Amino acid sequence: MSGVIDTNGARAEWTFPAQPDAVRVARHAVRDTLRDWGLDPAVGDMTVLLVSELVTNSLRYASGPIGVRMALPGPGDGSADGAGALLVEVSDPLPDPPTERTAAPDDEGGRGLQLVAGSARRWGTRRGRTGKTVWFELALTG
Repeated sequence: MSGVIDTNGARAEWTFPAQPDAVRVARHAVRDTLRDWGLDPAVGDMTVLLVSELVTNSLRYASGPIGVRMALPGPGDGSADGAGALLVEVSDPLPDPPTERTAAPDDEGGRGLQLVAGSARRWGTRRGRTGKTVWFELALTG
């Protein structure tokens, strides 16, 4: 893992190799950072869960590095409701956007994007020069 946390403490970014322990290492990095930022434990737990799902998807379908980025809202962030949101992005080199599907009760997978869609304030995907990013926002207050 390589990680950079900016000096203002409002952003964190890591790159994980596409290896089996990437999900575990990403969970720990995200949890530790959110704890350091003093966020509500419920927001932290949900963030860790959703990052875990998205990194798992990247690991399953992409063969290159997986990026995780988090940013807290700052002054003038344009939040319409004034509450602010934690922005989380997971990137990989596969250009194809993920497909949300409905998992059958006995399916062992296929619920990651359902969890993101049902838990995040907003979410989406975007293409980059070398792949795609799946992003989501979680509200910081009630």
